Amino acid sequence: DMGFLQLMVINKSGGLVYNQNLSPQAPELNDNDWLRIGSTFHSLHAIATQIAPLASSGIEKLETETVRLQCFQTLTGIKFIITADTGTPSLDVVLRMIYELYSDYVLKNPFYELEMPIRCAQFTTHVTNLIQSYHQTGTAQNARHEFHTRG
Repeated sequence: DMGFLQLMVINKSGGLVYNQNLSPQAPELNDNDWLRIGSTFHSLHAIATQIAPLASSGIEKLETETVRLQCFQTLTGIKFIITADTGTPSLDVVLRMIYELYSDYVLKNPFYELEMPIRCAQFTTHVTNLIQSYHQTGTAQNARHEFHTRG
């Protein structure tokens, strides 16, 4: 099985600032679940950097027999985390595209305050469109084409 499940954005202090289900197959989580998962991942990520014998950027991937998790951390310490079915390729590519959407629609929004929850309909819409085009075409290449030709 293949497909993206959930997206989370965690600010540099470990607060969950955004979450979105990307598929009807995604487990239903309540707000407390989301917050707990966000802060737990943030803590594990920090522990991973501290216990590494050499400099480490923390957890980039986690995998179980049924789910994959990929984390992309920006230079400013914001973490973008996506979960997907185990067979889903290109998690890193899609995360970078989501980061571009964040830069375009969240950071350039004059009403958005850094570190605060993201409430930006355009960001959500474009993430949804990106994931849908990925699910429909099955490749990051085609999704990337849709992404770069978005209006």
